[in-house]
Amino acid sequence: MDLHDYKDVAENYDRYLEVMYGQEKDRHENFQEFYLELAKKYGAGGVVDVACGTGAVLLYLAERGIMADGTDLSEEMCKVAQAKAEKQGLKLNIYPADMTKFSSGRKYSLAIIARSGFMHLPTTELQIAALRNLHDQLEDGGVLTFNTFDPWPPMQAVQMKTTPEDYSLRLEYVNADGKRERIYNAITYNPYTQQMYGNWKFETLDDDGNVIGERVRPLMMRETYRSEVFLLAKLCGFEVVDVYRGYKGDKEDLNDPSSAAKYKGNLIWVMRKI
Repeated sequence: MDLHDYKDVAENYDRYLEVMYGQEKDRHENFQEFYLELAKKYGAGGVVDVACGTGAVLLYLAERGIMADGTDLSEEMCKVAQAKAEKQGLKLNIYPADMTKFSSGRKYSLAIIARSGFMHLPTTELQIAALRNLHDQLEDGGVLTFNTFDPWPPMQAVQMKTTPEDYSLRLEYVNADGKRERIYNAITYNPYTQQMYGNWKFETLDDDGNVIGERVRPLMMRETYRSEVFLLAKLCGFEVVDVYRGYKGDKEDLNDPSSAAKYKGNLIWVMRKI
């Protein structure tokens, strides 16, 4: 199981992300607006939010008149997203499924994989399977978007020396039960598989700050280099149309070899089915 498959994580996901995004405002600013603009541009034939999580993009689009389907590997995440949709009076098709094999029985003009969903595919084989399946779910000329983080050698060097038990404090938030919780994470990096793996530890506190509960949840992601993404796109029947550096609409200069070092980028890829 991965971090997001757990019921306690799904129930608290929005709560701790609000704190995390507040700490990393520059990195996440304009996140939902970015996908709304893509949906307006490419989504006339239907939109599917793959790895939709608790519905941050899905519900944002629906509230603005763009009704998208949503799917996620985590059944618990889908339950939270569905409950939020129903509370807002939105009738959306949200269901648990694996992005390497899902099919809703219809075609889409835009498939969105937001918030690093693609990076949770831990092997090249699974990346290829997902891209080929998404190719099948899109109309001719349909568009797929997903993001990757530029692998950053100084961070990799640090993580290669870290064990899955070398915890550092990430944030503190208030959980769904009204209790303060601290989240610690310990991430190590394997340069041969390009996998980041480790654990998140949740500590529940009482009113005096004493630890009264602890949960450990595993996490695994794969770092993918820019050159790999171009090769994966070509192999799976896509052409790269645009690459954005973050959510503010700045396009990446892929001909600048120093760009990755300068920006340590969160790259949003936009590619068209060919």
